[in-house]
Amino acid sequence: MYEKRHHPIASSRFFIRRLLRHGVLASLLMSGSLMVGILGYHWLEGLSFVDAFVNAAMLMGGMGPVDTMHSDAAKLFAGCYALYCGLVLLVTTGILAAPVLHRLLHQFHMTDRD
Repeated sequence: MYEKRHHPIASSRFFIRRLLRHGVLASLLMSGSLMVGILGYHWLEGLSFVDAFVNAAMLMGGMGPVDTMHSDAAKLFAGCYALYCGLVLLVTTGILAAPVLHRLLHQFHMTDRD
C-alpha cells in the first residue's frame, strides 16, 4: 500500500487519492460506530432515533450523554460505548495521520540519501 524506502516519493495525485481513501475509511468507521450507538440507545433505553442520535453523537464527540439512562442495560451500554468511542477516536486519528506521516518520513529518507 505504501512505497518502500528505496522507491521514489509518490506523486501528488497519488497522494491525494491515498488521503481520500483513508478519509473514506475513517468516515465509514465513524458512521458505523455512530449507528451502533444510535441502535443501542434506541433498543436498550427506548429513545427515539433523534434522541438516540444526539446521545451517541455527544458521546463520540467527548461531551457525554444528554439523557439520563434508567435501565441497567442502557447504563452498561453507555459506559461500554463511551470506552469504545475513545478507542475509535484514536484509531481514526491514526488512519487519517498515517499517509501524511508516511510521506513526511519518506521525504526525510530521500533527503538523507542525497
